[in-house]
Amino acid sequence: MTKAYAQHGDAAGTFLGHPKGLFVLFFAEMWERFSYYGMRALLIFYLTKHWLFSDGEAGVIYGAYTALVYITPVLGGYLADRWLGQRKAVLYGAILLTFGHFIMGFEGDGGQDPASLSIFWLALAFIIVGSGFLKANISVIVGQLYPRTDVRRDGAYTIFYMGINLGAAIGSLLCGYLGEVYGWAYGFGAAGFGMLAGLIVFVVFKPLLLGRGEPENPAKLAEKKFGIKFEWLLYLVGLGAVVICWWLVQNQALVGTLLGLAGLILVAYVIGTAVIKLPREDRDRIFAAMFLILGSILFWALFEQAGSSLNLFTDRYVDRGNVPASVFQSINAIYIVLLAPLFAALWTWLGRRGMEPSTPVKFGLAMLQLGLGFYALKWGAEAVGMGNATPVLFIFLIYLFHTMGELCLSPVGLSAMNRLAPAHMASLIMGTWFFASATGNFVAGLIAAATGSEKASGEGAGKALVLDVYSTIGLYAVGFGVLVIVVSPLIKKLMHLDTLSDADALAGQGEIGEAQAAGIHPEAKGA
Repeated sequence: MTKAYAQHGDAAGTFLGHPKGLFVLFFAEMWERFSYYGMRALLIFYLTKHWLFSDGEAGVIYGAYTALVYITPVLGGYLADRWLGQRKAVLYGAILLTFGHFIMGFEGDGGQDPASLSIFWLALAFIIVGSGFLKANISVIVGQLYPRTDVRRDGAYTIFYMGINLGAAIGSLLCGYLGEVYGWAYGFGAAGFGMLAGLIVFVVFKPLLLGRGEPENPAKLAEKKFGIKFEWLLYLVGLGAVVICWWLVQNQALVGTLLGLAGLILVAYVIGTAVIKLPREDRDRIFAAMFLILGSILFWALFEQAGSSLNLFTDRYVDRGNVPASVFQSINAIYIVLLAPLFAALWTWLGRRGMEPSTPVKFGLAMLQLGLGFYALKWGAEAVGMGNATPVLFIFLIYLFHTMGELCLSPVGLSAMNRLAPAHMASLIMGTWFFASATGNFVAGLIAAATGSEKASGEGAGKALVLDVYSTIGLYAVGFGVLVIVVSPLIKKLMHLDTLSDADALAGQGEIGEAQAAGIHPEAKGA
């Protein structure tokens, strides 16, 4: 069965030892990340310099927006699992994102003009919901290209992650430069064209996906509900979510409440399903996945200072010459493009020799490096004197530590979620992984608000306040990293890696799963 599945996955040929479909997803996601991170590089400055929000207000808005970007994959993942299939969900998400990024090009007159702000909130809402349909589902399609026990999986996700960050690097550089030098509309407009390019790649090269991510029951989508096709009704649900997010992003406190309540419900549902419906080993794997998911919240809460407080710190307190501060948002992505192949090769090399660190150990290492990054910036700033501009070297250094931590957690976490989840819960678990990112991003906004310079008084006080906060959160990161490494043997035991079966990956996939199990190409069965 494993052999048949692998042959089917390679039916279109391979490139660099991986199915060609991986590189379709690579380029589609690359352009989507170009648009997202190009806009993200400018957002905190757009909020503080154009819309004239205070640092604290901007930090909370930024946190609420990024949180919603990561919570909506729960909706997108659920609709894909139940009815749409991952490919249609990704396509719909790409369309919404293209609209959102182009609407961001409308600047208005700035300040607190209500009409212009309302259009700005609408643009954010389209981007939020579009990301919800695209993010979790495109990651799931990557996993569907490989058997669960395929040693190429971590390498594949790292290559995919490299595509994400290639787009993020180019987007931050180009959109950031255009936005700060020539005008906001130029930066956001470039992001819109990047998203349009991603949409075109995904549509044109669909055949290389070999039927992955298609709906389990296409006839259900064609049924009429309330006088329209059920598929179109699901798309209307997405537009309804845009309206809800338009309101929520303006009421940031409610986002925190929503995260708390939805998080409790989601965790209870996943654990309840695991306890009641799953056999022991699958249940244990869900428990292991939940530990990793909950642990990632702290990582993202600290890591995501990059787009808010660290971005403002770079703008105000760093000797950066005449380089726009937003351009420095590309450093993390550039590091990943350079380091991802090394990490992918390292994991593969160690894995073949039985020496690869377990997933929980990698998570612990990620937290340690995160904490060291904050301390590196603090020590560098203090070494040259608080009254002097911090050398730009230390911005490169904090991003280096944080990037190495990210490579130990994010692509490895994506792979772990797909490996540990039963097939019929794949998108739900991936959505839960992104929900943890949502919670972390919201907390990141609160931390960023705590660094707001309006809370400090006196020369250098704003800089000192930021560094004091960084010192505190760095200590938490190091402590948690040590704790995760200590308990890693228990978590690894819950993962039951020695009994993972490729057959499990085929269960619950309906006609496509049956075709793969029988060694039949799904297109030959009309799946």
